[in-house]
Formats: sequence, C-alpha cells, structure tokens
Amino acid sequence: LIGRNSNRIEAAEFELNGKKYTLAKNNGRNNLHGGLEGFNKKVWDSKSIDKKEPSLILTLVSHDGDEGFPGKVKVRVTYTLTKNNSIKIHYEGRSDKDTVLNMTNHSYFNLNGHNSGTAENHTIIMDADFYTPNTEECMPYGEILKVDNTPFDFRGGMTLKEGFESGAPQIKLFGGYDHNLVLSGRGFRKVCEAKGDISGIVMDTYTDLPGVQLYTGNFIKEDRVCKLGTTYKKHDAFCLETQVFPNAMKYSQFPSPILKKGDKYDTTTEYVFN
Repeated sequence: LIGRNSNRIEAAEFELNGKKYTLAKNNGRNNLHGGLEGFNKKVWDSKSIDKKEPSLILTLVSHDGDEGFPGKVKVRVTYTLTKNNSIKIHYEGRSDKDTVLNMTNHSYFNLNGHNSGTAENHTIIMDADFYTPNTEECMPYGEILKVDNTPFDFRGGMTLKEGFESGAPQIKLFGGYDHNLVLSGRGFRKVCEAKGDISGIVMDTYTDLPGVQLYTGNFIKEDRVCKLGTTYKKHDAFCLETQVFPNAMKYSQFPSPILKKGDKYDTTTEYVFN
C-alpha cells in the first residue's frame, strides 16, 4: 500500500500554492513511493468485517509535514473479497490543507503460482493508446507518445517476453517494463487483462484512475529467501500499479495528484480472477 504519493517525484521537491516542499531523496536524487517511511512502512489501525463479502478496513492519520508533505491527511483503505472472485481496494482520504495524495497497490503477481519461475510468457492486454516515456532515472519527462509500433502496444495482446526482446531503448534502459501507460476511457472500467500461460488463470484489472505502472520485477533482489523457501528472480512477477502519472507535479498536461483542502480523495481498483 503506497502513499502519500506513488512512484517518483523529480529532485524530491515540488511547488504547491507558491511554496516549495522538500522531500526525502530515497531514489538517487528523487523521491520514490512517499519517502523513507511511506504508507507501506506505517502501522495502520485495522478492523475486519465478517460478511458474505469479507473486508479489512485500514485507517491512518498522516500528520502535517509527514515525509515533507503538507497537511494532516486522514486516509482509509478498504480491501474486500467479493463474490465475483476479486479483491477490491477502495482508497479514501481528506486533508486540512492542499496536498499531494496518490495511493496505489504494489502487489507482485505471477498467475502461474509464486514458485513457477518467470512471468515473461504471461499475455497482457491493455486498453492504452499512449504511454509516458522515461528519463534514465525512470520517470516521465512530460511527453505523451502513441503506443503504435512500440513494445507498449498491448491493445491486441502481447507476452511480456515479446516486449523484453524488442530491443527498444526504453526497455533496454530498465531491463524490462517500469513505465506508466495512459489508460483509455474514464470512470470505473476494465483497463487490463493478464493471463498465465501455464495455469490459464486470468486477472482483469478495473480502475477509475488515468494511468497504470507496468513493472516487471526488473530489480528483484535474487538472494532473498521468501515464501516457502522460494527465491524470486528478475521477471518472475509483474505489478499493475494504478495511479495518477508519475512526476505529475512538474507537468500541467498530466492529470493532477493534488487533493484540495476539504475535498475527498476517493478511488477504487479491483483485481478480478477467473
């Protein structure tokens, strides 16, 4: 669970209402996933709801100045296991000052099973006509490009391996995908379908957000012993991090991650398995 801001903020600083805010540089000279102690490292209050669709409600107060961000922000995230065989994540928040709030889910998926090796033969279908190319520091620099004739064109379905082997400079830079795709449509809609080549399990992703970071585990630490003694390698999983575009505070043409004082932050992402 990533926050206050998912992904990167260039030079670990931004300007809001004429004031510059300085954040932790925890990714080279940049800020990543909320800083040194982002929401993924907080202790949240929790409440479980045992119904036909059981849920877990997590709440947190992020105080004014937390990791350099302005405003006292109260957030609530509800995870629900639905009768449609999905996990639905509902994010809510309010702030007493204008601030930045852009939360996401950073789960790693391998639809063949956690110990099944590479995910490179998964097929991805993505409803995205555009993507935001990255600098060498792995963040958008303001351009929004068509996916046509690039390894970012998942509209007709493509395996991750096809993209890895494309030889495209953007893929070579990061050893795989670590890019924001500009999702088509508005409102809560299906934006992606991923299918495991061995299991046949399909995961559909629904969201009301404008972008998603496709990350293919390019920097997985291969010496860690994890679940049931398994060690994971590069490309053994992928992430679909729904989001407002990375580095959005710098570019007015990007959707804004600003939460105005008194307004409600309210967004939902759902992963449906079949």
